[in-house]
Amino acid sequence: MDPAPETRLRVLDDRPAREDGDFVLYWMTAFRRPHWNFALQHAASRAAELKKPLLILEALRCDYRWASDRLHAFVLQGMHDHLEHFTGRPVRYYPYVEPKKGAGRGLLKALAARACLVVGDDAPIFFLPGQLHRAVAQCATRFEAVDSNGLWPLSATDRVFTVAHSFRRHLQKNLREHLLDQPVADPLRAACPDAAAIPREILDRWPEAPVAMLRAEPEALVKLPIDHEVKPTRIRGGFEAGQQCLTRFLEKKLDRYAEGRNGPDDDVSSGLSPHLHSGHVAAHQVFAALIEREDWDLGRLAEKAHGKRHGWWGMSEAAEAFLDELITWREVGFNRTWLTDDFDQFESLPDWALETLEMHESDPRPEVYSLAQLEEARTHDELWNAAQGQLLEEGKIHNYLRMLWGKKILEWSRTPREALAVLIELNNKYALDGRDPNSTSGIFWTLGRYDRAWGPERKIFGKVRYMSSANTAKKVQVLRYIERFAPQSASS
Repeated sequence: MDPAPETRLRVLDDRPAREDGDFVLYWMTAFRRPHWNFALQHAASRAAELKKPLLILEALRCDYRWASDRLHAFVLQGMHDHLEHFTGRPVRYYPYVEPKKGAGRGLLKALAARACLVVGDDAPIFFLPGQLHRAVAQCATRFEAVDSNGLWPLSATDRVFTVAHSFRRHLQKNLREHLLDQPVADPLRAACPDAAAIPREILDRWPEAPVAMLRAEPEALVKLPIDHEVKPTRIRGGFEAGQQCLTRFLEKKLDRYAEGRNGPDDDVSSGLSPHLHSGHVAAHQVFAALIEREDWDLGRLAEKAHGKRHGWWGMSEAAEAFLDELITWREVGFNRTWLTDDFDQFESLPDWALETLEMHESDPRPEVYSLAQLEEARTHDELWNAAQGQLLEEGKIHNYLRMLWGKKILEWSRTPREALAVLIELNNKYALDGRDPNSTSGIFWTLGRYDRAWGPERKIFGKVRYMSSANTAKKVQVLRYIERFAPQSASS
């Protein structure tokens, strides 16, 4: 079993591994999956090298911002999948769910004290970077972090890309070599067969989560200090549900993706975003399934990097359209989040967008809605209410209408800064893929990031790209969508 490629490995504490440690500890925080996972692969490789058992700690804290039944349930369902999957395999899986704020403090440190080394997930997502660096400071143990975020290694460039075209062109020049570095489908095939033993004093203080909690049963969730008003959705979390979603997309939707992905009445979007965000599905896994379906190999790549959406991969039009979303648009957000600290700040918008939005900040708004009105989908616009209604009910908005949803919040807020605050609050509170670099890219796109100045210059928007519900309804079929998701109070 090979360790992770050097481009994906960061040694955060370079002291030697302890040969007298009891196990190698893998701290699973972002790449919550047993397959297609460079971090788990690396941990298993290090355990085999040291001839030590592998211990996987997957924990869920309760004090992150926007913690709710919805977000907790999605992660917990994945933990339940893991409990069943790892049972009987050459690994010790340790699921811990924090019952109250601060209860989990000290668990990682206690395990690290007995470990040869710790392997962690290196992901620029939400609170995870700060949590990772605090953990390194607390654990006097060799600590290695592994990037398994996407096809493009985060460390492969130190340049922040400001438009998708330049990032796409850069990928076309440089991605080929990294496509050869694929994580193995089954990282545990060469793991040490011995199970890691967890000391009783650790299990007594930090007991493993009961099955009812991992199943996200309502009676278990209600005991946690999280928001119980934001309910779980019908979309199930976990690597098995993610694989089913991927299979369904490739078999039933992909052929219509290029021409139909903007139509909410006949939704052919992949539905993979929540599963990618949670780490239950890997970008490499999606890519591998797609190229198998396309019967594709590296020899079909174009020689010239032209930066265009189509023609470089040598695949079908539908497959190339999907890859542009999966790789270009998803990973350009990871690029910025990895290399900058202000990625979620208003000031990080391009200069032209800041200038034009400031110039039009005092323009009269046709309507100004409060956060509560927007949250409850109580506006005059039925299509917007339907988009918000879908977010409330399903934890997602159809891809095309999500852009309109953001544009209208800009139009109906007193200032662009207030609009951004509302966008972040609603998206991160309700969306299953909120709090993600890709999701953040979508929010900031509505205000001009990754875009260019547009004309004619308009009130409120200035040179920021404009969208309207009326024009959207002319381009795509929305009647069934409105009937399905617009609340009855839409016209009140």
